[in-house]
Parts: sequence; structure tokens; C-alpha cells
Amino acid sequence: MTVPEKIAVVGCGNIGAGWATHLLARGLSVTCADPALGAEERLRMAVARDLRLLGLDAVGITAAIDRLTFVPTIEQAVTNCDWVQENSPEDLEVKRKVIAAIEAAAPSHAVIASSTSSIMPSLLQAKALHPERIIAGHPFIPVPLIALVEVVGGARTSEATILAAMRFYTAIGKVPIHVRRELSGHIANRLQAALMREAFFLLEQGVASAGDIDLALTEGPGQRWAATGPFISQHLAGGPGGAAAAFANLGGALRAMWADLGAPLLNADLQNKVETGIEGILSETPEPVWQERRIELLRMLDRWKLDRQSEYPPSPL
Repeated sequence: MTVPEKIAVVGCGNIGAGWATHLLARGLSVTCADPALGAEERLRMAVARDLRLLGLDAVGITAAIDRLTFVPTIEQAVTNCDWVQENSPEDLEVKRKVIAAIEAAAPSHAVIASSTSSIMPSLLQAKALHPERIIAGHPFIPVPLIALVEVVGGARTSEATILAAMRFYTAIGKVPIHVRRELSGHIANRLQAALMREAFFLLEQGVASAGDIDLALTEGPGQRWAATGPFISQHLAGGPGGAAAAFANLGGALRAMWADLGAPLLNADLQNKVETGIEGILSETPEPVWQERRIELLRMLDRWKLDRQSEYPPSPL
């Protein structure tokens, strides 16, 4: 696919800056808009920092930032653009107003992709002039280092828009998945929420400390999940017999654990326990060290996947 020539990023907070960084690192030009006071300065600082984290040298960073244009209004950003990545706050009415402003100025062919992590696209389309071109294109943070994008259409999104989104995100080095049914939180955040609910329950019940619950994941199944998701993990757990053998051997235990999973209330007491647990972890290892570790590991995974691209089947798109 030919990547759209004119790409706009609307909203330049953490996610918007991540999108800008990713696009610039891929050699593309991008126009960004954010009405907040000091937004341009914060954006340029974030992009320069993240480009360094991606391994670009001073010459590469300068060349990338030269392709970044910042304008103060949505209208200026989206005029004559082909693709708009919207990143306003996670509030339905705010997003509807932003999308209305985009629609008023963008050409009718431009796709409007919202980075929303939880709002269903049908709700974003409700008052739109061209609902067929509105989708959710939800990335994961940090955007330049995590490949996943969840592509979600609303009730009135056209098949052509879905196909264009899958092709666009693939062309810019992302790994898009098509979420075929609208749900709050899409897919990845729901999986994450299920895990966090049980982790919070275990902490609430005093089963282990927050630090040990974190270690149970990072030193256990988390190490293999970057390579194998739940279904292939289930298959491999059965050895030569595959998933059927795993169900035969472990199905009873799995059913028993499902019946015993917690459903804690996210009230003030539980939030305080979680925050206290985090403080205990950070007292031993400060936040900057965790940030550095996460980025280093993600960069290693990214390089590993790039080195082994030939082993994976090409995208059908």
C-alpha cells in the first residue's frame, strides 16, 4: 500500500506524541495540532527524547524533526490531509467535538482514526457527517515501541475504511488486528483488565505482596506471552497432544480456578492498598529504573522480531 501523503495527528499528549514519533521514525512527514498552552514545546521535546530512545543519532533526529509541522488549530492540521489520527482526552463529548471540527475541515476521503482505548466507534459516529470513515485505531503505550493497533469499526463504518486502516497500519510498521465486535476496552485492554482484577484481588486478600505478585508475572508467564498468546500457549501446554491433551489433563483445574477467581470492588480501600504496594516497590527500585528496563526490553523484542520477519507469513493485505 502507498502510505497517505498527508497525515495529521490531532492531540499531542503522550499518545499523540508517540504517534508523531513513530511516523517520523518511519521517514514520514506529519502535521500536529493541539490547542493546549505549551503543546508545541512539549511535543518537540517528547519526540526528540523518544527518537533517541529508538536509537536515532543526532543527524537522524534533526532530519526527522524537520518533517514535523505544528499548527495551532485542528482546521490547519487536517486541511487537504488523507489520514487523521485523533488523540483527544478519553471523554465521549470531547471526542465528538474534536471529530466534528475535523470533519468540518478535512476532505471527505480522509479516514478519521481515534486512538480511543475504551469508547465504541458507533458512539463517535452518532453525530458525524461521514460516519463511514470513522474508526478506532487504538495503539498501546509506548506507541513507538509496541506494534499492536486495534482496528474497530462502528455500525456505520464502511468495509473500505476497515481495509484501508489495516493496510495503512501495516504499511507504517504496526501490527493491526481487526476487532469484529464493538466492546468497551476492545480486546487488549479487556485482557489486561482481567489480569489486573485478579492481581488486585490477590493483594486485597493478603495472598502476596504487590512486589511478589508483579514478579509472578514478569518472571513467569509474562516471559513467554511476548512469543505465544493464550491459544498457542494452550496448545503447547498439551505437548504432542496439543490443546485437547491440555484440556484432558488440566481442564478440571482450570474450571476450578475460574470458579474461584476474585471480583474485588475498586473502592477507596483497595485503591489505597494498591498505591501502598506500589510505593513499597518504588522504595526499592525507583521509577526511572523501571522505565529504563521496560524500554530496553521492548527495544530488544522489537529488534528480535525484525531479525526474524522472514519466518512469519506475509500479510494478506
